[in-house]
Amino acid sequence: MPVQYSGIIEEHKKVRTAVGVFDVSHMGEFFVKGKKSLQFLQSMTINDVAPMSSGRVQYSAMCYDDGGIVDDLLVYKIDDDEYMLVVNASNIEKDFQWMKDHQLPDTELCNDSESTSLLAIQGPKAEAVMQKLTELKLSKIASYYFSYGNVAGHRMMVSRTGYTGEQGFEIYFPSNISESVWDAVFDAGKEFGIAPIGLGARDTLRLEMGYRLYGNDIDRMTNPLEAGLGWITKLAKDDFIGKLALKRIKSEGPKRKFVGMMLAEKGVPRHGYGVYADGSATGTVTSGTFSPTLEKGIGLGYVAAAHAQVGKRVGIDIRGTKQEATIVALPFLLPKGRIPEN
Repeated sequence: MPVQYSGIIEEHKKVRTAVGVFDVSHMGEFFVKGKKSLQFLQSMTINDVAPMSSGRVQYSAMCYDDGGIVDDLLVYKIDDDEYMLVVNASNIEKDFQWMKDHQLPDTELCNDSESTSLLAIQGPKAEAVMQKLTELKLSKIASYYFSYGNVAGHRMMVSRTGYTGEQGFEIYFPSNISESVWDAVFDAGKEFGIAPIGLGARDTLRLEMGYRLYGNDIDRMTNPLEAGLGWITKLAKDDFIGKLALKRIKSEGPKRKFVGMMLAEKGVPRHGYGVYADGSATGTVTSGTFSPTLEKGIGLGYVAAAHAQVGKRVGIDIRGTKQEATIVALPFLLPKGRIPEN
């Protein structure tokens, strides 16, 4: 997937107003099978897998013993003895080895990343496009659920998930039919002006939603509590890797917090830019862009917990000038175009 096809802003607006397609086949897909699959995933991930029903998707993460993040990921429950994990492309080898190192007896791990293709069809018209290709009742697939069915003449997994904040679907299928599936999706989407979307717009879209990007916003030096992922960190469940460290961090309180920042004037915050409050350095921008929807510079990053309140005025050092910004509630842009008040 290139950085852009027709242009980042044009592609961004296409997804927000109509429909676009991301070829995200570079993502990793692991299968966990066997009688101890649930026990294994409970020990490896920070969210609680036990309540999941078949056909459910869960956002989660894996942590190191010190609470640092190995990767964030999606867990798909196929049945009681089989799950699929979707991991970040840059972490495929690392993640699979981490899981192999902690594998339980009576579990089977399979890395199907090379043989699996993944398209994300995102935007207000995504359902109308995809419904032309399948007899599945797509309106019946709720957010973070999936189903199996024939799409464009091929059986595949259809998941109502995405990384844009828009309604949409992700479809998983064998790599050897990628070209025919791609062509079928674009034929079905012609009347809606469907377009391919590149990495640049993928980044601006996820930034408007405040979604974390591994390697920028989260990594082994960050923990899920300071990263604003406490909602997926289930410390009440049985032991899992990193639990003791995370319980200690929660008890003491994170020293810094993940926040959204919006510039008051023209400018674009970028990864690594310093953040200042009350006359001293308080943190760092981890991701930033110009929001095509809000027409403002927005950034994500970490600041000292004492300065993390919504409404707090901060300065972002942009090429030697501290430009005023405000800490705002995330996401910057709520689903269906609703903009936060703060």
